[in-house]
Amino acid sequence: MAAVADQYEEFKKLGVEVLGISTDSVYAHKVFAETSPSAKKVQYPLASDRNQQISRAYGVLDVEKGAAYRATFFIDPEGIVTTKLIYPREVGRNIYEHIRIIQGLQYGRETGLGIPANWVPGMPGLVRDFRFVGRI
Repeated sequence: MAAVADQYEEFKKLGVEVLGISTDSVYAHKVFAETSPSAKKVQYPLASDRNQQISRAYGVLDVEKGAAYRATFFIDPEGIVTTKLIYPREVGRNIYEHIRIIQGLQYGRETGLGIPANWVPGMPGLVRDFRFVGRI
């Protein structure tokens, strides 16, 4: 089972900035970092969203519970959210899929090609041309 912290070096190699944000206080973050073996691995910034402004702005606040849903956002260099993943509380994230999505986004940006289903690095992309819809 891999967490973001376990794959942080891979994210850095891809030129990705990682930021963890939660509705917990900075004090809760401190205690978590001091007591949790997994939190001790975290090398990226953790931000507190106690006032819930960020969670509301990104549409991930569970108002009833007063906490954000577990979500991941990929924001491109121009500041545009390209991918938004929101997880049910009972389902954990797949960090390897996050890496694959980033690789696909970067490949598409570099080549101008589309990314087919189940694409992995090394596979060809798709020509984005309406004339080819349904033919490839």
